[in-house]
Amino acid sequence: MRIYSAKNYNHMSRIAAKIISAQIIMKPSCVLGLATGSTPEGTYARLVELFNKGDLDFSEVRTVNLDEYDGLDPDNEQSYHYYMKDKLFNHVNIKASNYYIPDGTATDPQKECLRYDNIIESLGNVDLQLLGLGPNGHIGFNEPSHCFEKGTHHVKLTQSTINANSRFFENYDDVPKYAFTMGIKNIMQARKILLVVSGKNKAEILREVIKGPITPQVPASVLQLHNDVTIVADEDALSLL
Repeated sequence: MRIYSAKNYNHMSRIAAKIISAQIIMKPSCVLGLATGSTPEGTYARLVELFNKGDLDFSEVRTVNLDEYDGLDPDNEQSYHYYMKDKLFNHVNIKASNYYIPDGTATDPQKECLRYDNIIESLGNVDLQLLGLGPNGHIGFNEPSHCFEKGTHHVKLTQSTINANSRFFENYDDVPKYAFTMGIKNIMQARKILLVVSGKNKAEILREVIKGPITPQVPASVLQLHNDVTIVADEDALSLL
């Protein structure tokens, strides 16, 4: 496990973008696992800058997203389909046929989870998986539990996650209560993992992830078992280490 200490959020985003850029340059047809939320936004903005400068080419890149809300169609501004297009896909030369996100409108959750697992397997798994860190230690929407979920699954979101996500919705009642997410097995099968963390509100949980016991009660703690994890965190997030 490698840990880079960034001065602030912008510095963290630049370091993370540099790591992802190196992956794309080394393997133009790489498979990137992508995350959403506020933390990766700066990283995506920096990748767009590098593309506009002519330093990156996304034409052969394939991507799979970690998760999607259940019940939101791709055109909903709070869906992760919309997020990825708004933050990255619409601004680079990635092909629409080369990015994959769970279908939030699927009527058969079990069938959708199987479909998504088959997509990941058909791509040969993920070369580099980008992750954010939830305030309760979740990665993707793998919430604290009594066991580590293996493959893509349909999950009921915890109250703390619903509360954290409510800032993105006008009305609290509109916040989705369920989601589709890649499982811990999907994540751990990635060849490389990049975890980005920012802010003092993440300091306590980041310490648990790095130094605490490996437990499904802190899902991200399982990253201690992966042989190629890079954590890029700002000084606030690392303040308790």
